[in-house]
Amino acid sequence: MITRLHRTIAVLALAASMNAMAQQTPAPATPPKQGELLDRVVAIVNKQLILESDVNQEMRFAEIQPFRIARGGTPYEQAMNRLIDRTLVYQQALEQQLEPVTDEEVDAELEQLKKQLSECQIYKCSATENGWKEFLSQYGITEQEMREHWRQRMTVLHFIEQRFRSGASITDEQISEYYEKTLVPEVKARGGTPPPLEQISSRISEVLLQQQVSAMLQDWLKSLREQGSVRIFKDGEVAP
Repeated sequence: MITRLHRTIAVLALAASMNAMAQQTPAPATPPKQGELLDRVVAIVNKQLILESDVNQEMRFAEIQPFRIARGGTPYEQAMNRLIDRTLVYQQALEQQLEPVTDEEVDAELEQLKKQLSECQIYKCSATENGWKEFLSQYGITEQEMREHWRQRMTVLHFIEQRFRSGASITDEQISEYYEKTLVPEVKARGGTPPPLEQISSRISEVLLQQQVSAMLQDWLKSLREQGSVRIFKDGEVAP
């Protein structure tokens, strides 16, 4: 189920990566050194703070992703929007009290990720634990941060599967229309021969299903932003 949804989440830019902010235990406060910059609040999502360090960490997580789809704005703005959207979804997922993602499920997903990362082969991530730690350290990420990040990501995927995919449906007419108006012209434009419809109808259905889920999720996220309390602070603006 999770593997099937990877492509959908990538399209929504929700594939990139879950932040562990919701489950992190804050460290004891220590007085800043003279001249040291304090972490600042850059957004509040339904009373949950998003710090500048969270956005910076999100950008580091995004660098690790094997498949990324660029969105409008700077990398910082993209990371900010991903964090806001995922925070909204994660808050909803927690309210539903879904069955927790197990350590075994996280391990299995991370093993698949290691195989997709070509750079990971240099560090022999799958063969040794130290290799994986060394690879992550190049991005300023600890092994524990990566595990919590992936656990939250999987929680969101489970939630989206439950809420949206069960309500999506594709008709034979939609499949035929996509085949005739989209797939066939594209294949012919590349000089190829389109495969028979019956041979790829299931793949077309999956593509259309992903598009439908994407549209429903985007509309829902827009509604959550409008109904909830989302505030973004500009440079120099101080959170209350």
